[in-house]
Amino acid sequence: MSSAVVVDAPGSFHLAGHTPRDPGPGEALVRVHAVGICGSDREVYQGNRPEGYVRYPLTPGHEWSGTVERVGAGVPASLTGRKVVGEGFRNCQVCDRCHAGETTLCTAGYAETGFTEPGAMAPTLTLPARLLHPLPDGADLTAAALLEPAACIAAAALKADARPGERVAVVGTGTLGMFAVQFLAAGSPAELLVVGSRPDREALSRRFGATGFRTKDQELPGDFDVVIETAGSADAARTSAGLLRRGGRLVLTGIPAPGAAGLDPTDLVVRQLEVHTVFGAPPEAWAHTVRVFGAGLLDPLPLVTHELQLAEFSRALELVGSGDPKVGKVLLHP
Repeated sequence: MSSAVVVDAPGSFHLAGHTPRDPGPGEALVRVHAVGICGSDREVYQGNRPEGYVRYPLTPGHEWSGTVERVGAGVPASLTGRKVVGEGFRNCQVCDRCHAGETTLCTAGYAETGFTEPGAMAPTLTLPARLLHPLPDGADLTAAALLEPAACIAAAALKADARPGERVAVVGTGTLGMFAVQFLAAGSPAELLVVGSRPDREALSRRFGATGFRTKDQELPGDFDVVIETAGSADAARTSAGLLRRGGRLVLTGIPAPGAAGLDPTDLVVRQLEVHTVFGAPPEAWAHTVRVFGAGLLDPLPLVTHELQLAEFSRALELVGSGDPKVGKVLLHP
């Protein structure tokens, strides 16, 4: 019998029998190929996700890829058999933010696959078909399982609006940082600097298009047009701001601990820095990601270091939380 991961409450999970849920009107049933684990999945298991951003008991899994098996009424039959990825935010589509295309700011309240709605750590996932993004027929579904974090960085790249020939930088060398390098490299920058805390990430950074690499304790320049921050600490945010020329553009994607000392508002105003932030990915960013991936400009596979079976969920959590530099992206296969 096929099984799904169910987190009953913080610190407690079990493998439960899984019965696919038939798609209702407007829905699709997807056969899951792979599902990624990230820090927020560990938060779900540990119980330190903010109030209102998780609902137990829960099947986690918000980074996934799969193939459509069945569709409900009102969904084009041509979607059946297609390789897909899917947005996580279950936006209402009728509030003013949704109408503006800013679906991650939906005012109807927070709902997201794998956090408040059943996720993809199961053989199948049934969800609104409007959230699906079809992939090219020849797409590698293992690589595509990383397109959710890539979409969050695509949102940052779109806000950064880096133009060809500009000098750009990325702070942070984790999965998100490596995606930021790829998106920025695709825009033909004059220079692409990566700043991180791990010297062992230099080779991969350069493979993805970086022209320079420095650790954050080295002397850093201060004349970049665009910086995308992906490290998630207040220190990284300040380092990022320091890299910018006057009037430069900063995009913050990491979420530091609450109450962390932030950017200096005097510095922001005097140097007229343009600051953007990203939380999640709206449809435009998903569409951009799938397009860039389909064009061969985004290569997620080198970021995957471990592929496990769904039954190895606890080992996967340990790997993700180990702090071992040899652990990159961990994928589970139902």
